[in-house]
Amino acid sequence: MSPFIAEIIGTAFLIILGDGVVANVLLTKSKGFGGGWIVIALGWAMAVFVAVYSVAGYSNGGVHINPAVTVSLAITGKFPWADVPVYIAGQFIGAMCGALIVWLAYKKHFDETEDASLKLAVFCTAPAIKGSFNNLLTEIIASFILIFGVLHLVSPSNSLGALDALPAALLVLAIGLSLGGPTGYAVNPARDFGPRIIHAILPIKGKGSSDWSYSWVPVIGPLIGAVLAAGCFLLLK
Repeated sequence: MSPFIAEIIGTAFLIILGDGVVANVLLTKSKGFGGGWIVIALGWAMAVFVAVYSVAGYSNGGVHINPAVTVSLAITGKFPWADVPVYIAGQFIGAMCGALIVWLAYKKHFDETEDASLKLAVFCTAPAIKGSFNNLLTEIIASFILIFGVLHLVSPSNSLGALDALPAALLVLAIGLSLGGPTGYAVNPARDFGPRIIHAILPIKGKGSSDWSYSWVPVIGPLIGAVLAAGCFLLLK
């Protein structure tokens, strides 16, 4: 399987299960309604596990499922810069496909949910308290921890392989439980921006704004965190 297709499939799995657990907890009349933050954090961790474990063995170059991971590997010399655009394109396409599938699965529940902010929350992150500097700083810190950990997990093939799935999932779980409260811990530009586009274009009953004024934070924050983590990794080698 080509890396481009692997990134599409892997990132789609990530979003189907990740956005899916949010839909299960937040949308009206879902059997998981009101499950809470612990369920969401665990669901996202398992989403990472499944995305990496299911696809890594079929890809010629493993899987990244996150532009921040791809950029950090390129900075540290573990991945060719020439391949970065292909991987990131696959990640954004996969994220959009995954979000579409979640909407199809929960269509009736979207229709039954009156709160537009909860519908948006299924697709992308939003801060608990808005403040550009603090929101950006939180995403940078969370993403730094994620990427610094991932850089120590990647195999000689310069990507996350099947054996890296569990520690990567545990890392995401720890970040969600500890640092997820302020912003919802996007830590992945594709995970947030791709589904946000889908929210904007889908005919979702009673939806509100896609909150584009905030959309740059979960894109720029993880990339800054990735650059800083890659720099520290190189300094400590």
